[in-house]
Amino acid sequence: MKALVLSGGSGTRLRPFSYSMPKQLIPIANKPVLEYVLDNAKTAGATDIGVIVGDGAAQIREVLGDGSRLGVRITYIAQSRPLGLAHCVRLARDFLGDDDFAMLLGDNILPGGVTEFAGEFAVRRPAAQIVVHKVADPSAFGVAELDENGRVRRLAEKPAQPRSDLALIGVYFFTSAIHEAVRAIPPSARGELEITDAIQWLVDHGAEVRASEHSGYWRDTGRVEDVLDCNRKLLEDLRHSVQGQVDEHSVLVGPVVIERGVRVVRSYVQGPAVIGAGSLLDHSYVGPNSSIGRDCVLRDTHLAHSIALDGATITEVRGVHGSLIGRYASVGPGKGGTAHHKLVVGDHSMIEVAA
Repeated sequence: MKALVLSGGSGTRLRPFSYSMPKQLIPIANKPVLEYVLDNAKTAGATDIGVIVGDGAAQIREVLGDGSRLGVRITYIAQSRPLGLAHCVRLARDFLGDDDFAMLLGDNILPGGVTEFAGEFAVRRPAAQIVVHKVADPSAFGVAELDENGRVRRLAEKPAQPRSDLALIGVYFFTSAIHEAVRAIPPSARGELEITDAIQWLVDHGAEVRASEHSGYWRDTGRVEDVLDCNRKLLEDLRHSVQGQVDEHSVLVGPVVIERGVRVVRSYVQGPAVIGAGSLLDHSYVGPNSSIGRDCVLRDTHLAHSIALDGATITEVRGVHGSLIGRYASVGPGKGGTAHHKLVVGDHSMIEVAA
C-alpha cells in the first residue's frame, strides 16, 4: 500500500505563522506536524509516500528530504493552487498507479495512529474506507450517513443542516476505483473537486464504501488553540531525558527533556516540557505543557502551556501562558500593561510588554 499526504493548503487560520512557513511544519512537542502524519502512514504499512506540496514546497523538502531519515521514500507532487482533495488524487495518478493507498491530511494529529483502520481496510478491501469521528458541530466538516452495518449511504461537504454528527477526519483508504470517480465528478460550488463527491459517486454506482469510527484523540491543527492542545496531549508521553547542562541551582520536576547544547541556569522546569537543542534558560520558570524550540533564549521569564519556535527570545516577562511564539521573535519588557500576557506572535516579530 502507498500513501498520499496532502500538504498544499495555505493555512489561513494560522496566520501570521503560515505567511512564512507551511502550517504542516508547525512544531508540536518540537516535531513538525507533518512528521507525525508520515509516522502514521509508515506504521500503517506505507513506506512509498507521495506528498502534495504548494507554495511551501521548498521548506517542506528541506525538512523531510527524500524521507530516508524517517524510514520512507518520498515523491513530491506539486499543486499550483488548492483545488480540492480529489484534485490531489488526480495529480498523483502516475505516482499511485493501480495500487491501494491511504490518503492523509498533512495537518491532522492522531496520536493513536491509523494502523487499526489500515488493517480493517486490508481485510475487507472496499472500494473506499473513511474514518469518522463524532463532533459537536458537523457543519464545519464533511459529514457521513451510515447504515446499520457501517456502510456509507450519503456524504455531504460542510452541510448547513447536517443529518449526522459523524465528521470525516482526513483519513481515507482507497483502491484504484477512486480514479474513475475523481475523473467523473465536476467542481463543487466553491470551485473545488471534493473527495466527498468522489466517494459519493462510488456509492451511487454501487461500490462498497465503508466507515470506521475513531473515538480517540484527534485534532486538526488549523488554529492556534488546537496546536497548543495537541502539544499538551503529545507531551503526556514524554520520557525524562537530560543531555544538556543543568546547574546545581536549577530544579527539574516531572518528565522533562533537555536536549544537547542546552544550558539551564538558576531555573525551574516543571514537566512535561521539552527544551530544544542549543537553548538557554537563565533565571527562568518553564511550566508544564511547554515546548521550547532550538536556540531559544529565556531570561528572567515565567512561561507555561506555551510553544516557542526556534530562535525565539523572551526576556523579563512574567505570566506568558497559552502562547505560541514564532521563529526568531523577540518578546521583552515595555511600559504599562498588566501582569498577565497572552501572545500570538508571528515570525521575526518584536513585542514589548510590561515586566
